[in-house]
Parts: sequence; structure tokens; C-alpha cells
Amino acid sequence: MLSLVIALIVTLGVGYMLYKKYKPQGVLFAAGIILLFCAAIFGTSNIVTAKQSTGTVWLDIFVAAKLLFSSRLAGLGLTIMSIGGFVRYMENCGANKALVEMAAFPLKHVKSPMLIMVVAYIIGQIIDLFIPSHAGLGLLLMLTIYPIMVAGGLSKLTAVTIIATSKFTDIGPLSSNAILAATTAGLDPVTYFIKYQLYAVLPAIVVVGAAHYFAQPWWEKREKKFNINVFTEADESENQLDSNKKVPAIYAVLPMLPLFLVVIFSPFFHTGIKLDVVSAMILSTIVAMVFEFIFTHNAHLVLNDIMKFFEGMAKQFRVVVSLIISAELYGLGLVKIGAIDSLIALATGCSFSTHIIVLVIGLIMVMCAFIMGSGNAAFFAFASFAPKIAGVLHVDSVLILLPMELSAGFGRCMSPITAAIVAIASIAGVSPFHVAKRCAIPVILGFIVHMLAIYYYFL
Repeated sequence: MLSLVIALIVTLGVGYMLYKKYKPQGVLFAAGIILLFCAAIFGTSNIVTAKQSTGTVWLDIFVAAKLLFSSRLAGLGLTIMSIGGFVRYMENCGANKALVEMAAFPLKHVKSPMLIMVVAYIIGQIIDLFIPSHAGLGLLLMLTIYPIMVAGGLSKLTAVTIIATSKFTDIGPLSSNAILAATTAGLDPVTYFIKYQLYAVLPAIVVVGAAHYFAQPWWEKREKKFNINVFTEADESENQLDSNKKVPAIYAVLPMLPLFLVVIFSPFFHTGIKLDVVSAMILSTIVAMVFEFIFTHNAHLVLNDIMKFFEGMAKQFRVVVSLIISAELYGLGLVKIGAIDSLIALATGCSFSTHIIVLVIGLIMVMCAFIMGSGNAAFFAFASFAPKIAGVLHVDSVLILLPMELSAGFGRCMSPITAAIVAIASIAGVSPFHVAKRCAIPVILGFIVHMLAIYYYFL
């Protein structure tokens, strides 16, 4: 029980510091080191294997950190960084904007405000597959779809709420959360997406959209009745996208190219050709450079802009990969101190069914993502525990990882401190707290349906 007490104290400290807006990387990294020191003091387990040991347990703590760095940078980290590089290149050349504009074209011909809302929601869910960043997708939709929704008769707050829930789950083989879940489960990201994510998410997507249709008019009437002020000062500086850059419509196919390649040449379709995500990103970037040269005839510009790809990679290391490593170090500390074994023994001693444990895991992830304002931070901190929990329950680890990964997105979309919600709300000049409140009813209903779908299809 001592291990659980120490883990609880450290975890409460982590939660408090995250609530106080400390950087999650630093908090989780420090918490992991503290827990590993506690494990060394109490001798609960070996920090590293005998072959990897320095000869003293105190230095083994830093060897464990080094091993996490080397394993993640060479595998999952490189995958996520390559995706970030490609997305940054797509933003720079205007291809992401071209994709959203092409998808938004049908909205211009819709007259009913409520129908505009439904179509905009559907467009957001589709584009979600190609743009893995919640904030990036939100800013693009604010630039293209938001003006159409407002001009069509929707209030600013309703339009922003629809955009905020365009990524209430992290799905698709390009999502960093999905890639981590698939890697941990020993699956190909495409297989994980098609065989697991779609079944768990599609019913929730339908329910969230239907809930918006009824919930948003109700909020409009309530806010008008009680004269609730939902506005703040608009800050256009939040929008970092170049709205004046014009590119050919054919550029819209470029952001879709990696997804097409990794799906077609994945083990799921048995084509005999295997293409990993990193290779697909490099190939797609080269294709985009060829497009740029054809349409600009400026070799100097095209070759210089490759630096945008590397800038995107660097940003993903700074923001996402560093978070994965820090969260996994924290997770390693919890494991080495014996807290996870004690917690699992406690749960199995209470004879909880798999259904209850899966529900509890989902609720924990929702709460963590809500508090942290980040689906990545919440999922990365707990993903490494899934195989051990699955082993005790005698189920496939993917059945624990699936609700873990997807539930984090639900919690993020209800948090007023989520970066994407803060950014898009500031552009529209509405309160992020009111945006989060507007998201709550549809997202909660979506979470319930999501859990029922997991029960029905997989448990």
C-alpha cells in the first residue's frame, strides 16, 4: 500500500501543477524521476535490466530515461515528427486551405441555417482524417467555413462550437494518439483505424451531430432569455494562417495523399506492397514539391521551403514527442514503484468485470483530458499501462487502449483551457467557457454511445 500512497501523493502534485498551468513535459518528467528515486530507495524492482545497468541503481535511473529517449525517437517519435513536417509543409504551400475550401464549397449553396450547421459538422469530421492537429484544423475551419456559417444565419458561438467538436476524437492513421495506441497494441495504424476505431466512433459521430441540432437552438433561446453575455474581445492575431495566398484547386489532393498511400499499401488490403507512415510522408512531400515547382517555376523557393518540413518535425518533437517521453517516464516510475501492480491487484480483488473497468478507464481519461486541456497529455500518461491491465483481465490490449485513446478526445472538447478552443474562441470574440459549455451535452451523449459501441462490438 505504501507504493499506492506515494504514487497518489505524486499524482496529486502532478494534477495541481498542471492545473496551475505548468508545462506538462516538465511536470511529468520530474514526477517520473521522483518516482524512480523512490523505487530505488525502497528497492521495489530493478530500474533497468542487469545487462543495461551501470552498476549503481542511482545512475540506472538516468539510463532508463535515456532508453526511453532512444526507443521513442527512433520509432514512434520519428513517425509523429514526419507527420508534423508534412502538415507544416501543407500549411505553407496552401494545400490544407485548398482542401478545406473544396470541402466547404457545398455550404455556399445551402440556405437553411440548421442545414448549414449539419453540413459544416460533417465536413469537419471528414477533414479531421487529414489534419491531425486539433488547433490546426480549428484555425483552418475558422478561416474558411466559419464565415459561411455566420453569413448563413448561425450565431458566432454556435459556429465556433461546431468547429470545436470537429475533432472530438483522435481517429485515423495520421493521429499521434492513434499511432501510439496502435504501436502499443502491436497493430498497424491502418488496421487499428479500420477494425477498431471506426466501429467505436461512427455511432458517436452521428449522435454528437444530432445532439448539436437540438442542443444549439436550445442554448440560443436560453442565452437570449437570460441575456447572457457570451462575447469577449476578438483577437485576429490568433489566426496565423495566410488567408490571401491563392493556390490551384488541384492542391486539395495533396493532404489526402499520405492517407491514401498508407491505407492502400497497408497489410489490411494485402496488396503485396508495404509502405510505412514515415515513407509515405516523405514521398508525399516530394510530390508536393513537384506540384510547387510546376505552378511556381521557382526552384529556389521550392528547395528553400523544404525547411518548413523540418520546422514541422522540430515542433512535433518539442510539443508532442517530448510529452510522450515525459509521460512514459512518469508511467515507468509508477510501474517501478509497484503502484500499478497494487492498483491492479486491488481492482481484481474487488472482482470488477471487464465492462466496469473499461468504463472506469474511459471516465478517468475524460477527467484527465478535461483538467489538462489536452488529449495527448492524458493518453500519453496512461497508454503504457494498458498491456498490463489487459493481461490481468485476459483480454487483448487494444480493448483497453481503444477507450483510453478515444475518451481523451471527449474530455478535451469540454475543457475551456484546450488550446484549440481558446484559439478559435478568441478569433470569434466569444468566451471559451461558453464554447466548452455548448460542447458538453453533445460530447457527453457521444461518450455514452461510444462506450456502448465498444461493449457491443468488442466486449
